[in-house]
Amino acid sequence: MKLIVGLGNPGRRYELTRHNIGFKVVRVLADRWKIKLNSKAFQSLIGKGKIYGEEVIVALPQNFMNNSGEAVAALRIRKKAHLKDLLVICDDVNLSLGIIRIRARGSSGGHRGLDSIIEHLDTKEFTRLRIGIEKKGLKEGLSGYVLSPFNKDEVKILDEAVESAVKCSEIWVRQGTERAAHRFNVKNRKD
Repeated sequence: MKLIVGLGNPGRRYELTRHNIGFKVVRVLADRWKIKLNSKAFQSLIGKGKIYGEEVIVALPQNFMNNSGEAVAALRIRKKAHLKDLLVICDDVNLSLGIIRIRARGSSGGHRGLDSIIEHLDTKEFTRLRIGIEKKGLKEGLSGYVLSPFNKDEVKILDEAVESAVKCSEIWVRQGTERAAHRFNVKNRKD
């Protein structure tokens, strides 16, 4: 069984913000595979289904980004998911807009949601799929930036990134992190 977790903040207020790109990817993935996100458990909105015949649980933690680790740890323990079967999807201000990158392990890169997960799982050994939201031209503080919506010019790039992230997640389910990375990781483009 695979566990796919999108990071974000609950509520309409945050729905279209940069920090909620992980939620968006999981919602599109769930919709594509007809997985209904209709159960509330383990501090998350969850859905169960199959992707390419593999049982999956998709989840959107509902306890806000900086406390995501509580929900992820509870889900992992209760569903008996191995670390190798956990995929966390989130935004990354250090990647160019629309770039996606999947890795089997690593630091949080300053992402507080990932910090919380690392703390609660007591390991950095889980796969994370990051979607670049870039901090180019950042005028306000970082928290104000990640909680702001994408502008019109960014939406098209982000729609393509979401589609790539969904496909990357599907490859991860079917063939694992290494194959997904080989197919989807690209160097940051130079602006």
